[in-house]
Amino acid sequence: MKRTMIALGCCLLMATPVVAQSVGEKTGVNSVLGVAPTTADFVKQVAISDMFEIQSSKLAEQNGNAAEKAFAKEMIADHTKTSGELKSLVSGGKVKAELPTQLDDAHRGKLDKLTSAKGANFSETYIDQQITAHKDAVSLFDRYARGGDNAELKNWAGNTLPALRHHLEMAQNLEKQHSNTTSQSNKSSK
Repeated sequence: MKRTMIALGCCLLMATPVVAQSVGEKTGVNSVLGVAPTTADFVKQVAISDMFEIQSSKLAEQNGNAAEKAFAKEMIADHTKTSGELKSLVSGGKVKAELPTQLDDAHRGKLDKLTSAKGANFSETYIDQQITAHKDAVSLFDRYARGGDNAELKNWAGNTLPALRHHLEMAQNLEKQHSNTTSQSNKSSK
């Protein structure tokens, strides 16, 4: 599978560089190959990721347990901050890109799934989505910080990366807490 993705990525990258990077970013080929996203792709993915983090965490503030609510509060604050910083870079003319104003279909589907989840299923869904989202964000920011084509945005990505790594660690710890709680409640119900 990995070889197929790499081969596909190489073909796409050779075919038409501008389109290939967008397709490569969308399909995950760039991530597998370690290729930096274009500035436009980076801005779009960051903006959508921030919107998703904020919206899903608002749901967690309403429906999560105490640990999830605390995590969600921090996610809302931090991703609101990065959204503002990104908007400032774009509106200030330092970055030439368009900011999306709504979630893409994939993130809308994840949010819909979370909205319909209840109880332990909500917790599992929220935590899984947060881990995946932060793994993706760490990869995206790391690749852009190392190889992006806009110096200002590249610097911002590098400076933001430690916080995203910390978010991923927090989400993984939340998963451990949830697993421990779930296994303890399963033992006590026997």
